Amino acid sequence: MDTKYDDSVLGRARVQDTPELEAYYAELNKLGAGALWTVANDIEPWEPKPSSVPMLWRYEDLRELVLKSSELVTPEQAGRRVVYLVNDKRRDVSAAVGWLYTGIQVTRPGESTSAHRHKASALRFIMEGEGGYTVVDGNKIMLEVNDFVITPNSTWHEHGVEEGGKTCIWQDGLDIPLVNALEANDYAVLDGKQPLEKPVNFSPLMYGGAGLVPADQEWNKPYSPLFKYSWKQVYPALQEAATVNEGSPYDGVLMHYSNPVTGGHVMQTMGASIQMLRPGEHTKAHKHTGSFVYQCAKGKGYSIIGGKRYDWKERDIFCVPSWVYHEHVNLSETEDACLFSFNDLPVIESLGLYQEKAHPDGFQTVE
Repeated sequence: MDTKYDDSVLGRARVQDTPELEAYYAELNKLGAGALWTVANDIEPWEPKPSSVPMLWRYEDLRELVLKSSELVTPEQAGRRVVYLVNDKRRDVSAAVGWLYTGIQVTRPGESTSAHRHKASALRFIMEGEGGYTVVDGNKIMLEVNDFVITPNSTWHEHGVEEGGKTCIWQDGLDIPLVNALEANDYAVLDGKQPLEKPVNFSPLMYGGAGLVPADQEWNKPYSPLFKYSWKQVYPALQEAATVNEGSPYDGVLMHYSNPVTGGHVMQTMGASIQMLRPGEHTKAHKHTGSFVYQCAKGKGYSIIGGKRYDWKERDIFCVPSWVYHEHVNLSETEDACLFSFNDLPVIESLGLYQEKAHPDGFQTVE
């Protein structure tokens, strides 16, 4: 079991209230001040203290309501038709977990959103449909199911579905709560559509070769030049890795989406990963700093998060708050399961705040 810390020890705030002290606090309050010892134990916890709770959003419950939004409002009215997913403890900042936002967006054939940009970084994971596309800073990219797409901070971007396509649904992920908390967000709308500056699919065709970067292209921006990570390349890479690597005892075969130029995270504030759980695999429990939003891309299983079981299947979305024990289980004895996730690790790591702890018993007891 975790060590239980005692706030009565020397070095912690241990002041007992008295009428004289309460009068003193009132005087400070009038001046917009306060005594640190009255809040110190709350703002300096013994261990990281998550404000979010684990949650799971079932796709079968949400899908019809997502589609219904396309009947009720137009892209021109809404800007983007999105059903956002909010944590019970983060409603005040519209966050799914920690300082991360997520939602499910729908676009019909022939529709497109207006081009816009914002300081918040964004990503997409394609859930269903055909003929979908995004345009990022003049690069038009076609989308397929389970593709992972980035629209980095301050890039012009717009989305749509070709006339001959099928209604597309994808998961959005943004750092809006974080950027708003830093009071640094902004928003702009482009007058008209973006001019296409490159051939269609230039970014994935130029930068999508494993271990290869073009010698005649210069890239000095702080995010990945690869705007789409294709499932048709990612899934075989997972399968091949699984033949030679046992993987992590906590995450199975885990691979990070990376910037092909630097090898680092895809964007400055959000990272993303894909992991495979072999048939019947049950990972060990651990916890770490950093908030995570997961989507089941393939298969079915469950995760034990904070001692509670959450069953998931394809397209279900769930979250793991920072510093909460979690473990994953693939329920199939014959098929692998794959989980996509995005996180705030670039921020956590760059600030030197990452820490990790294995569960002392290996696995959690389910409540």
